[in-house]
Amino acid sequence: MDNETVKALYDYFSLDEKNNFYPSYLYLKYIDYFLNKVIQSLGMPTNELPYELGEDLDHMMDMYIQHISDAAPLPETSIYHAKVVRLKEAVKLVTQKEDVKIDVSERVVPFKHAKDIILHNPQSVAIGKCACRAASPNPCLPPEQQDVCMFIGDPVAPFMAEHNDIFHSATQEEAMKVLEFSHEQGFVHTAWFKREIGNCFHMICNCCSCCCMGIKMWNLLEGTVPIMAPSGYVAEVTDDCVGCQSCVDDSYCHFNAISMNEGGDKAVIDFDKCMGCGICADRCPESAINMRREPSKGEPLDIDELVAQQEQG
Repeated sequence: MDNETVKALYDYFSLDEKNNFYPSYLYLKYIDYFLNKVIQSLGMPTNELPYELGEDLDHMMDMYIQHISDAAPLPETSIYHAKVVRLKEAVKLVTQKEDVKIDVSERVVPFKHAKDIILHNPQSVAIGKCACRAASPNPCLPPEQQDVCMFIGDPVAPFMAEHNDIFHSATQEEAMKVLEFSHEQGFVHTAWFKREIGNCFHMICNCCSCCCMGIKMWNLLEGTVPIMAPSGYVAEVTDDCVGCQSCVDDSYCHFNAISMNEGGDKAVIDFDKCMGCGICADRCPESAINMRREPSKGEPLDIDELVAQQEQG
């Protein structure tokens, strides 16, 4: 094994976790194939597979997807999930200058596996095409604007840049521009935690409800399967609301949490559906939606807060 980025990925796993290297390699190298197969397995419309892996690797991919599905129903077993983060939290995740190692509480990421932040060389970034949108027959972004997914830190980002044709090396400044562009589009920032990337955070997606499988499955299953965790915030409509109904548009809430009251003169937030992404608060033309911390929604994935808590503890 003479390829440095492959060897670095292999070395990333401890001796008793070396078996995770193989699904990690399969997932990272063929992430677009993986997402396309996931969509196909759910019977949803998708484009043709982007390429052929061959029968053996295709079977392995099928079984890997089955493993994720089997583990998904409970937070105690889930190995593939996301935390909704607001823009300011996403910015902190992509602008770290020093290595970060935080043992994240299950109050923040309520899963037993894949819940910590361990970033080696966080200035190493790979940006690439959103595999969900690439697989969608009618994506919300044209192909030339679909580079809105990013991997952060070694060894994952260098591996993606070298071995995955739809990703490339990028700077933290470029990652910031992706976040800003995505926020302007009304996309939800999600921090992904996966067993295949060292049981911790290494990836940020900028998601929509029309293409992206995390949100689509969350809405379809009505939150009964713990694919995603809320941000720790909830939206509240203030008395400044004039009933303009702008916020009931899908671009304001990808979780279907906003409607109008019976009189149609004020917006109403569905507390249970709200994931606290903050898009509606930032886009409301009357600044009539605020975000407040909500203990029942967990704690925010705020690196500054988590580091301070760890130092105090």
